[in-house]
Amino acid sequence: MATLTARVAKRRSSTRFWTVRRRDNLVGYLLITPQLVGSLLFVLLPLALVGWFSLNEWNVLAGTFEYVGLDNYAKLVADQQLRDSLSATAIFSAGLVVLNLTLALLLAVLLNQKLRGTVVFRALFFSPVLVSLVAWTIVWQFLLQPSGGINALFGGGPNWLRNSGTAMLSVIVVQVIKNVGLNMVLFLAALQGVPKQLYEAAQLDGAGAWTRFRRITLPMISPTVLLTSIITVVGSLQVFAQIAVLTQGGPGTSTTVLVYYLYQQAFPFHHFGYGATISVLLFLIVGALTLLQWRMRRKWVFLET
Repeated sequence: MATLTARVAKRRSSTRFWTVRRRDNLVGYLLITPQLVGSLLFVLLPLALVGWFSLNEWNVLAGTFEYVGLDNYAKLVADQQLRDSLSATAIFSAGLVVLNLTLALLLAVLLNQKLRGTVVFRALFFSPVLVSLVAWTIVWQFLLQPSGGINALFGGGPNWLRNSGTAMLSVIVVQVIKNVGLNMVLFLAALQGVPKQLYEAAQLDGAGAWTRFRRITLPMISPTVLLTSIITVVGSLQVFAQIAVLTQGGPGTSTTVLVYYLYQQAFPFHHFGYGATISVLLFLIVGALTLLQWRMRRKWVFLET
C-alpha cells in the first residue's frame, strides 16, 4: 500500500513538473538547437579564431606560430597599400550602391505599370541573379576584352579591364547588372503595397507625378529602401570573385579592394596573421556602417519613431 501511494505521488509530481508551458518551451529549444549549434560552430567560433590569429604570426610554410600581440594592428596603421585598398573599396561601394539602388527603383517603378509584357521584362531583369557568379564574371571578361565582345560590336574601344580609368567602372557595371534584379523585385513588392487611394487623393489635389513619387511613394517604401541599402552596402564590401576573375586587383592597385587585399596577404604572401587582422578591420567597417544606417533610419524611414 505504501509502495502504491509512493508511485501515485511520484506520478503526480512528474505531471506537475511537465506543464504545458514547459513542454512548449522544450519543443522551442529543440527546434532552435540546430541553428544555434550551427551559429556557434560556423559564425562565433570562426570570429573568435580570427581575433586570436590576428594576435599571432602564422607561417604555414615554415610551420611556425608566434604570438606577436598588437604588432599586426600597428602594421595595419602604417600600411600605405591598405589605405589604397580602402580607397578602392570606398569608390567601388559608392558607385555600386548608387547605381544599383537607383536603377532598381527606376525599373521597379516602370515595371509596376499595367503594361503588356511587364512579366517578361521582370523575368529578364531578375534572371542574372540566378546565374552562377563565376560563370557570369567569366562571360563578362570575354565581353570586355580589347578585341572581342563589346569592342568588336562597336568597331573598337578601350581596354576596359587594363585601363585604370575604366577598370573600376567595368567591375561596378558588371556587378550592378548581376544583382540589380534582386533589389528590383524587393522594390516592386513594396510598390504594390502602397495604397492606391493615396495616389488618387493626391491627383485630385493637383499633385504631379514627381510630387506623388516624392511625397507618397518614397515615404511608403522607405523601409524597403533601408533593407536594400543595408544589403547592398554589406555586399559591396565583400566583393571578391569579380575582382579575382576580371582584374586581379589591377591595373596596379586601382581595383584592389579590401577583401582581395586580404586574400593576397593571407594566401599568396602567407601572412595569415596580418590577413586575419584585415578581416577584423573589415568586420568593424561592416558593423559600423550597418549600425550607422540602422541608427539613421528614424530620420527618414516612414513610421519610425
